[in-house]
Amino acid sequence: MKPSVLFIGGTGVISSACVAEAVDLGFDVTVLNRGERARLRPLPKGVRTLTADLTDDDAMRKVLGQGSWDTVADFFSFNTERLARNIGLLEGRVGQYVFISSASAYAKPVPSLPILDSSPLRNPYWQYSRDKIACEELLTRQYREHGFPITIVRPSHTYDPTMVPLEGGWTSIERMRQGWPVIVHGDGTSLWTLTFNTDFAYMFAGLLANPCAIGEAYTITGDEFLTWDAIVMDLARAAGVSKPDIVHVASDTIARELPEIGPGLLGDKSHSVIFDCSKVRALRPGFAQKVMFAEGARRIVDFYDAHPDLKVIDDQLNTGFDRLAKSNR
Repeated sequence: MKPSVLFIGGTGVISSACVAEAVDLGFDVTVLNRGERARLRPLPKGVRTLTADLTDDDAMRKVLGQGSWDTVADFFSFNTERLARNIGLLEGRVGQYVFISSASAYAKPVPSLPILDSSPLRNPYWQYSRDKIACEELLTRQYREHGFPITIVRPSHTYDPTMVPLEGGWTSIERMRQGWPVIVHGDGTSLWTLTFNTDFAYMFAGLLANPCAIGEAYTITGDEFLTWDAIVMDLARAAGVSKPDIVHVASDTIARELPEIGPGLLGDKSHSVIFDCSKVRALRPGFAQKVMFAEGARRIVDFYDAHPDLKVIDDQLNTGFDRLAKSNR
């Protein structure tokens, strides 16, 4: 009998690739979401769907019914209230509850490299990260006190062709093509890791219905570490720009001038991060990163050029970038 997996989410950047990998490996896959994003990331054949507003407790209770699964993979809990609701609905009916946390939860400033699965969690800058830490703490208590079968996963910056990994999304690519300045935080030399979603999914699949993963936490990233200047250059080349006008601005200055991106910058992107993922790779040996970022950048630009309706320019950020460039030349 095939192991059964319920994905809460299932059509997002990360979860869509994990669904496809689980199907390829022969899992019996069900996806629970609002059914709104399948246009960009259609579900593979054979996947069952449950449709509900994930914020509606009664709708969730109704759609889950009395179902049970070997594994539930939760990509859509961002606070303890929703997570506690899910635990209450599924306790006793799930053999493993995989919670998608975030590598941004690791202590900032980063005390040492590489970052290990056992590295401390603390992020005084970003509420998103603190909420993920609180969710992890809730799950850990449930595991220790009640035996609730948890597995925690911490992705870092995972992307697919729909996601431009720069502040402002397509706005920054369009600025390159127009010859306008592109803002890069710090001096552009801090190290960052970018992981294509299918590379993430290969390692993630090794956790599913795996009793060795119960009670454990795993970081999942690729092997490639790039400076932010190198990331911008790869995207520029993919966009047909040989020499982008890069302006380096201190992270604190960007956070002050553009407070909407400040917490994620100070709490994550402004720090060099290198991760040790040997623990998760032991559960599914044979990982080799298939999509390096130079190729990923080409896929991103090709996708947006093929979907011009998605080339959204953030006017507020665009104006902010101009202001930062002018005052930091």
